[in-house]
Amino acid sequence: MKRIVFLLTAAATVVGLAIFTATISGYADEQAAPVYGIRIQPGYRDWKLVSVAHEEGNLNDIRAILGNDVAVEAYRNGALPFPDGAIIARISWKDTPSEENNKVFGRQQSHVAGEAPDWHLQFMVKDSKKYAASGGWGYAQFDKNGKPADEAKHKTCFPCHQPVKDRDYVFTRYAP
Repeated sequence: MKRIVFLLTAAATVVGLAIFTATISGYADEQAAPVYGIRIQPGYRDWKLVSVAHEEGNLNDIRAILGNDVAVEAYRNGALPFPDGAIIARISWKDTPSEENNKVFGRQQSHVAGEAPDWHLQFMVKDSKKYAASGGWGYAQFDKNGKPADEAKHKTCFPCHQPVKDRDYVFTRYAP
């Protein structure tokens, strides 16, 4: 009897861990992005905030830039190039006026994060050997449903980052 209880408990634990692991990033059926083979990073929503940004024009989004512990330490110490293992995430939302807040303020001034845009999530992963051809960084971009962008889109990542080569290809500066 004890053996059956133990086996049932062990089976329930394994199932629970499998469900937790699949949902920890928020996307159950993760696919690797083409070109660099990067997946949505587990636990990225718990990483530390590096900075925020607002993009105007066609994008018109609000962005949170997060870093894993390796990236945040490098940012805080001003260490360039970033060390291998650094990962930077960018999450974006549509920049949406807040009618509720604006009523309180009596004028148009408040904006909040709205719906996720088509390309909601990006990652930069530092591995100087694996991604030597792209300045030591691998890139990934995912839509709001966790599906990776196509190969053509991923081939535009490194060329876009080349103008900031002197900052180790990273646009975002640390906002203490």
